[in-house]
This record gives sequence, C-alpha cells and structure tokens, in this order.
Amino acid sequence: MRMLILGGTAFVGRAIVTDALASGAEVTLFGRGRTGRELFPGVRRLLGDRDSGDYAALRGGEWDAVVDVSGYLLRQVREAADVLEGSVGRYLFISSHAVYMRSGVGPGSDEDTPLRPPVVDPPVLDEDTYGPSKVACEQEVRERFGQRATVVRPGKVVGPYDPSDTFAYWVRRAARGGRVAVPGDPRQPVQVVDCRDLARLVVRLLEDDRPGAFHAVGPKEPVTLGGLVETCARVAGSEVELVPVPLDAVPPFFPLVRPYWPGQQRSAARARAAGMPSTPLESTVADVLAWDRERGEPPLQSGIGAEEEQALLDRYGA
Repeated sequence: MRMLILGGTAFVGRAIVTDALASGAEVTLFGRGRTGRELFPGVRRLLGDRDSGDYAALRGGEWDAVVDVSGYLLRQVREAADVLEGSVGRYLFISSHAVYMRSGVGPGSDEDTPLRPPVVDPPVLDEDTYGPSKVACEQEVRERFGQRATVVRPGKVVGPYDPSDTFAYWVRRAARGGRVAVPGDPRQPVQVVDCRDLARLVVRLLEDDRPGAFHAVGPKEPVTLGGLVETCARVAGSEVELVPVPLDAVPPFFPLVRPYWPGQQRSAARARAAGMPSTPLESTVADVLAWDRERGEPPLQSGIGAEEEQALLDRYGA
C-alpha cells in the first residue's frame, strides 16, 4: 500500500508511520520538515506548509490512501482535498471526541451521537471552537470522498513521545509515591488509548478499505482516575494515598480530569470489531515510565509542581 501521511513525525503521526512501515506500506511524509528529521531514514519526504496553503509538492503524486493527522481547520482540509481528490484512494481523517454534542448523551454512546454545529476556520482553536472546527473538517472529507472517507475519533491518546505530558504527569507522580492530590472525584471514569492501538486501527482500516467513523478509546477494561493513579503506582513499585482536592483549587484542564463523565465512557465496539487492539494499561504505564526516565525526566508541560501540590495536601488533606 502506498500511504501518504499529512504530518507524521510527532506523537500520533509517529506511531502511525511506525505501524504502517511494519505492515509493509510504502510511506510518504508531507510536512514542513522542521521536526523529527532524524526519524524514519529512507522514507520519502515532501516539504510543504499547511498554514500557508503550500501543497505544491503533492501535485502529480498517487497514493492508495492518505492519513490526515494535522488537519484542524476547514481551509487546511479543503486545500489538501483540492490537490489529492484524484490522487488518492481513501482519505482517513483523524478527528476528536470534541465533535460531539453533550446534551442527552449517556455512558456507552457510539459514533452516531449528534455532532456539534460546525465552525469554519475560527481565529483561535480553544474549548469552544476546536470541536466544531473538526466537525467542519469531517464534513468536508465526507462530501469530497464519500465512501472513500474514513474518520477516526480518538479519546485521550497516551504513550511514549506524547508532548503534552498529561499521562506522564500521573505516571511520574505515582512513581514518587506518598499522598497524591487528585482534583475532583477519584471515581471519575477515564478513557485513554495507547497511541500504538490507535495506529494499528488506522492502518487496519486502510488495509481493509473500510469507510465510516470509529471511536479510538480504551483501555479495554473501564478505569477510574483513582484506579489509573493506583495502576501507575503498582507498575512503578510505589504506594500512594489518594487525597481528593476541589477542582477549582487547580489549574483548568488538569491532566485527565474531566467534569463531564459521559465523555469518558464512549463505546469502542465498532473500532474493536474493525481490529483495534487493546494494550493493557499496565504496559502503557511501564513504557511511558521507561521513556520518561530515558529522556531524563524534564520539567513537565502539564500538572502542578511538588510545592504547589504540597500546599493543596496541607490545606485539604485533613
């Protein structure tokens, strides 16, 4: 299979390229060439910039499938489709669970849950605009490619090389052991999907030439935020005591903390039936722990520092 990846040297794209190469695909990468240049030696690279609409390097090429990892605005997807519509077989778009309406949605919701109204090319992508912008992108892909369109909607993707550090925060914190400040309710459900499971689903969908929309969520067995922290501690060989603290006492969008619980209880049945595997949570934790230590445990991009957490424990731990 000849596969084109729009983006592909960062976190999710890196996992997809790795799986595609392992499956025997002939991969072409398209991007600005600013990061990950040491990765995937021998893989063909085409330079362009989606922000400026520079897709010239794609003209004249032919691929069996394209995976759009880096489309966030309708303009980006439309411009890519203008160039690729007659040059690719299937267009697989990586979307998000942020596309869904919240009203009337309960645990186990599937891919037919109503979507939010689309927003076209917002000047800022934030909590209010990110999901609706992805809806606009999805609609463009379906309108342009019809039965040749596939949409994958991941939950929170975790694993090695995640630049957000949202999962690494809990892995590292649990490994340190002791009393752990957990914002909100430790019984909150959490859905995380290993980046390698997401990648395998993407490649499998392309190999099977399968249309439709698919949730990429995990783990296989339901887990709570408290259970996840305890799993991280168990893997690291430490012991923890969970101390709930108020949500308003920590920064917004705290790692894996979500007040909207149904959004963390979506059905993975369709993706599982299509071949998405389920890496055990313990394995994902162990791999992230090893990766974090290998990179020297740099300052994290998410969460709070030890002093700030101690202040919370002193205030609310009694």
